[in-house]
Amino acid sequence: MYDVKEIRKQFPMLDENKKMQGHKLVYLDNASTTFKPQCVIDAMNEYYTECTANSHRGDYDLMYLVDKRVRDTRKLVSKFVNCDIDEVVFTSGDTMALNTVAFGYGLKYLTKGDVILTSEGEHASNLLPWFRVSQMTGAEMRYIPLDEDGCVTIENLKKVLDKTVKVVSLAHVGNVMGYDLDVKAIAKLCHEVGAIFIVDGAQSVPHMKTDFKDWDIDFLAFSAHKMCGPTGIGCLIGKKELLQNMDPFILGGGMNETFTKPNNVVTFDAPAKFEGGTQNISGIFGLKAALEFLMSIGMDNIHKYELELKKYAMDKLKGVENVVIYNPKARNGIVTFNVKDRFSQDESTYLNYKGIAIRSGQHCDKLLNCYLKTPATCRASFYLYTTKEEIDYLVENLINGGDILDAYFN
Repeated sequence: MYDVKEIRKQFPMLDENKKMQGHKLVYLDNASTTFKPQCVIDAMNEYYTECTANSHRGDYDLMYLVDKRVRDTRKLVSKFVNCDIDEVVFTSGDTMALNTVAFGYGLKYLTKGDVILTSEGEHASNLLPWFRVSQMTGAEMRYIPLDEDGCVTIENLKKVLDKTVKVVSLAHVGNVMGYDLDVKAIAKLCHEVGAIFIVDGAQSVPHMKTDFKDWDIDFLAFSAHKMCGPTGIGCLIGKKELLQNMDPFILGGGMNETFTKPNNVVTFDAPAKFEGGTQNISGIFGLKAALEFLMSIGMDNIHKYELELKKYAMDKLKGVENVVIYNPKARNGIVTFNVKDRFSQDESTYLNYKGIAIRSGQHCDKLLNCYLKTPATCRASFYLYTTKEEIDYLVENLINGGDILDAYFN
């Protein structure tokens, strides 16, 4: 049985005494970042208080303990997403992982006449690196048309997928519209025309079971901070052959076997060749604890609970005339909306006045505004510790919202 009350007890930020604007804190911005359980905080403190040392830099006991934790974390990541251990590259997060592919693979292999295929529903981290690679290589950026719900469909992908397409890069779950893609089917189509398929898993890996091998995708990127882990750490998962043939994005200590004058460098094999410099070691400690925490609950249980929360929210908002929902059919905990005749950031300010934390604005997805025909939206996003009572409180304040000036002048 899923016991949300017991789960919440493990998060210091969810202490009953925490207040926002004098009200009980209701945190509904989990698509941006998530709260951290005590076990993650303890794991990071363990690095700083019990075994501080660099990794791969010496032959003494403290370093051995750090190296072992790094290896154990890499092994646990491989189990969590079902890939080989040497297909796990530690990065600073989803953004760095996607940049690593864009500049390590795209810049090396793309040329004029090639096509990079993506969609208008992508986060900046999955667009801007490809903008730059397109400018540098002469490759063309194209976009899969969104359907009437704002989703990438197999049918629309087929309309624009041909042998000129060399790279397809899409979010498994969009951070605004929240629709989840059939990534296994998309990977098959991409490979039939000789394209590689990159999956931005920032909004999916924390919420549902991930299977890198079964999906047969080529790259997967995600961040720890969206899945109860620390900021500043994430992963790039890549097929071994592709990683081995890519160029490293960052060069420095720890990623090279040797270098000689004038400019000869021999790199280590992947994943080490992509991990130049000192890694976020305390973050790696915290990532391991976060993965263990999520696995103890079960990803299927987490996903099922979030679907229950989304249905509950949609049922509560059904027929509410002053609230416009942009993604009612999305099967996850993202609710993107606006209150009629109210600017999204004004609504967010008012909700903050009531102790409710949501996101407002363009959500780093500035191409989607033209499709939605609105300059900005509000986004409430749920996670494994969100309660139905919190959703009730949100809906109550959306329906019975007071004077926005109260939020500014009280």
